[in-house]
Parts: sequence; structure tokens; C-alpha cells
Amino acid sequence: MKKIFIMGSLFFLIFGVFSGCRQAVDNEKDIRIAVARFSHETCTFCPDPTTIEDWEYYGPPTRDIVESQRGYIGGFKSMCEEFGGVELVGITSPRGARGGSSGSWNTPEVFEKFSGLIVEDLKKLGPFDGVFLSLHGAMAVKGIPKPEAELARRVREAVGDIPIMVTLDLHGNEDHELSDAADAVFIIKRYPHYDTFLQGERAARVMINTIRGQYNPTMATRKPGVITPSVYQGTGVSPAMDIMERARRWECRRPGIYASVAFGFAYADVPDVGATVMVVTDNDQELADRIADDISDYIWRMREEFAGKKLPKSEEGVSLAIQAAEAGKTPVVIADHSDRTGGSTHVLKELINQGAENFCIATLRDEKAIAKIKQTAKQGEQITIDVGGYTDKFAGNPVRIEGTVEVLRDFRRRGIVAVLLFGENNRVILTPQLTQVTTPGYLEPLGIDIDDVDIIVLKSRVHFRRGFYETGLAGAIFEVDAPGWGPSDLTTLPYKNIPKDIYPVYQKD
Repeated sequence: MKKIFIMGSLFFLIFGVFSGCRQAVDNEKDIRIAVARFSHETCTFCPDPTTIEDWEYYGPPTRDIVESQRGYIGGFKSMCEEFGGVELVGITSPRGARGGSSGSWNTPEVFEKFSGLIVEDLKKLGPFDGVFLSLHGAMAVKGIPKPEAELARRVREAVGDIPIMVTLDLHGNEDHELSDAADAVFIIKRYPHYDTFLQGERAARVMINTIRGQYNPTMATRKPGVITPSVYQGTGVSPAMDIMERARRWECRRPGIYASVAFGFAYADVPDVGATVMVVTDNDQELADRIADDISDYIWRMREEFAGKKLPKSEEGVSLAIQAAEAGKTPVVIADHSDRTGGSTHVLKELINQGAENFCIATLRDEKAIAKIKQTAKQGEQITIDVGGYTDKFAGNPVRIEGTVEVLRDFRRRGIVAVLLFGENNRVILTPQLTQVTTPGYLEPLGIDIDDVDIIVLKSRVHFRRGFYETGLAGAIFEVDAPGWGPSDLTTLPYKNIPKDIYPVYQKD
């Protein structure tokens, strides 16, 4: 009789532990996980919409995404291989859109086509034990206020009550609607972005443990009410570094805590813009809430230091760069961070007007000038041509270059690139789309030796620090607030859809 009582008690104990939870999968059974990707950082202030044609410029949608060895999906795949017994099924997903974040609002047709392909594949190739969505978080779609959350809801409807894990970029604009639809969200902590692989690994670990009934993801989401320009978000300096370190300290206190912060993408005019805190714990809502409140409150306390800085304008910034170069602090980096379309000429014009030498503009977007060069000159020939100054209303005026076509060729499968040599050993690299140069490795194949460059102008916010600051290469760095759709002073942007109590655009009481 005693044995019967004990067995019965054990039954009810086990039943109680798992009641209300998903049915755990036998550890010996193979797990099937669907993997999909739909990632875009949308600058809604840029002039040109992002279309299906832009998304398919590099090829049609593909299921080959699970072949990746890098990034979020590479990390997810690596962890699944470490666990063993996991089958990853690639879901038809779009490739990256042409121009990246230089494209404005995605059309409704973009979202419907690619989300439709994802949902269709999930239904056709299932059943699955879980779904991994590799997203960005700052996608903006006309008529769909929160597209990533909407995609997660559609995925949930298609697959039912199975774990859905999401990875996001640090620039994601999200809120509780995404965490309501998904089971867990993991956001990178580094800018430049070094930890995409790591966050993919984390998503896989939690996914597999959840499927096996060994983890119960429980989330808390907060919006601190702070919006910051990308140029202030580099995690190698404070306060961005301190915010991420606070999240890491929480993660170190107890196993199974995942504390994520998205600083947000200020150049998307959407209702969930600004910083987001998302915390995942193992079945501990009180702890998740406490951590989310702590990090959110900390971001609010740091708001003035984080979002209230001022940067030099074009004339002053170029003057400071020339002085640094003359003092031998070469190469001097000028970060033309606010140029979101890639064709702004303000810094180029100032360098010429102020008599700078040995400078390189890396890069200037001008597909029209490239087409004209192809028609009228060959590599090594002289040319007089106007470059830049038309991509948006902030692009300035075209600048006339009289020089030599030093390079004219297809470059890294991104289209024809031209390098013009002019003046006193000055160069401008023309590209068919916005191109961020993040390391000197971009220059060498174009015949440019960084040791011969005194000043280099990069169309970059923070990513350039990977190859020019963290390596100790740059002798000096000047972030210049030239006109553009990515200014450091966010109060100058014509927002229509963002919250009316977000700092510093709107002051809270």
C-alpha cells in the first residue's frame, strides 16, 4: 500500500511540474527545427522605397540559408551540431536587399511576398519541433506598424504551440508585441557586431532545452523611452558600453538568464522606435521583471549622456582633421555618419576648399558617374566629371573632378567600382550603392595603400571602428555631423509616428 502511495505521489509531482508546459520531446528523438531569415534595417527618411526588385537583386529567395557558417544562423547551426540529433530545415527566405539601410519603406508587396513564402514553407515542410527566425528588428513596411511582430504572429498561426526563437540586431525597434508572439528573443551586445554567432548559439541552446522540457522561457520587455543616433551607440565607449555590461552582469549572476538590449534605430519613423530591454529567464517571471526594470531604469538615468552629445559640422570637422594630419596623426579618419544614401559631397567639398592633400573618399555612391565613365573613358585615361550630390535633398551639390581613372572594374560582385585620382594624391572611390568601408582591407585590392593616405573619409557610423580604431591604426578620428538623413541631432528629423514622450525628441516630465 505504501509503494502505491509513493508511486501515485510521484505521478502527481511529475504531472504538476509539466502541467501548463509544452509536451517535452524524448531526448533520444531527432528534433526538427525550421530556420528562416527576413532582415532589413529601414531608413524611412531616405527617398527610394525598398521593392521586391531590390530584395531579389542578388538572387531569388532561397532555402540554402542553413548552409551558412557565420552570423546568427551559423551560430545556431553550430550549437545544434554540438547537441546532436537535430535536423535543420531551411525555409525559403529572401537574401539581403540592395543598398541595405539606404532603402526607405519596404512596400507592402515585399512583406506579403516573403512572409508568405516563409509561412507556406512552414506548412508544407512541417511538422516541426521549433522555429528559428533570424530577423533584424528595424524593418519598416508601409501599412504594417510592427512587421517583425506581425511575421512572428503569422508563423505562430502556421506552426502552433512550438518554441519560436528570434535573434535581433542591436538596432532593433521592438516592443512587447514581438515577445508576446515568440518564446524568446536574443539581441547582440556588440557594435561593431562581433557576437551574432554567439547569439545564434544561445538561441539554439534555449530552443533545444525548451523542446526537451528542460527550460521554460519566460520573458519581460521594457521600453525606457530613449532614442539615440547610431553614431553614439558604439559599445567600445560609455555609456553604451556600461549599459551592455550591466546586462552581462545580470547574466552572470545565475544560469539561464539572457538579458538583451536593443539601442534602436532612430532613422525609422515607426511607433516602437527607441531602446528596448528584453529578458529571458527559466520560468521566473518575477526575476525577468526585476532585471528588465533595472536595465530600463539605468538607460533612462543615462539618457542625457547617451543622447545629448554634439558633434562638429562639416567645415569644423574637416579643419580639425587637416590639423591632425599636419601634426602627423595619420591616417586621420573622418566618419561621415549621417549620409544614409551614400552620395553626399559636403565633406569632399570641404576637403578640396581647405586644400587637403593625400585624402581618400571611401566611398561616394554615384551610379550615374560610373555609367558615364564606362562610356567615355578607360582605366588610366584622363577625365573631367561631376560626382555625387543628387541622391537625396541633403546630398549637397555635384563636385567636379579633373583627374585619372585609376580603377574601373567589377568589385566583389557588387557592381562596377571606379577610383578617380586627382589633385595632390587625392582619391574618390565611386560605388553604385551606399558602401561602408569597415577595414583597410577594402582598399588594397583597389591599389590604395593606407600608409599613403593622410585622411580617409568613411560613410560609416561605428562599424569602421573594427578596422581603424580597435586595431590602433587611426591616429585620430572625427565624427562629423554633415547634413543627411542620419543626423546626431534627432530633433531635426520630421517624425510623425514615434511616441510623443521619447527623449530627446520629446521631453518627458
